Amino acid sequence: MTPDDRADDLLRLDRQICFSLHAATRAFNGVYRTVLKDLGLTYPQYLVMLTLWEHGELPVKDIGDRLRLDSGTLSPLLKRLETAGYATRRRSEQDERSVIVSLTPDGCSLRDRAADIPLRIAHAAGLTLDQLQTLRSLLTTVTENLDEAAL
Repeated sequence: MTPDDRADDLLRLDRQICFSLHAATRAFNGVYRTVLKDLGLTYPQYLVMLTLWEHGELPVKDIGDRLRLDSGTLSPLLKRLETAGYATRRRSEQDERSVIVSLTPDGCSLRDRAADIPLRIAHAAGLTLDQLQTLRSLLTTVTENLDEAAL
C-alpha cells in the first residue's frame, strides 16, 4: 500500500464517523460537566430533568424509553434526584408494578436556573442555535436509520 493509498483508506481512524461522534460526545460531556456543576447535576440526571420538565410526571419506563436507558441505569439516577430533592417516586395506583416520577417544587424551579444551558453549549461548540438544530436533526436521522438497520 502506497502513502497515497493510505490517504484514501476507508479504515483510517480520521475517516470514521463513529470515532468523530465518540470524540464529540466526550467533548460535550466535559462541557456539560462544567456547566451542570452549579446545578449539582450530572449529565444523565440533566437528561432526566429535561424529560420531566417537558412532559411532567412520567412512569420510569417512559423516561427510560425516551432516554434509551434501562431501569438498572435509570433507578440510581432517580434515587439521587430524589435525595437531592428534585424528584419523587411513587407506585402507580393503576398498576403497582409501575413507578411514577414527579418533579418537586425545587425540581421545577431548577428549570429557571438551567434555562441558559443550551446557549452556553452552543457558544462552547462554536455554533449558532440554528446550526446546533441542524446537527441535531441530522443525528436524529442517523439514529433512526441505524435503529432500523440493526433490526
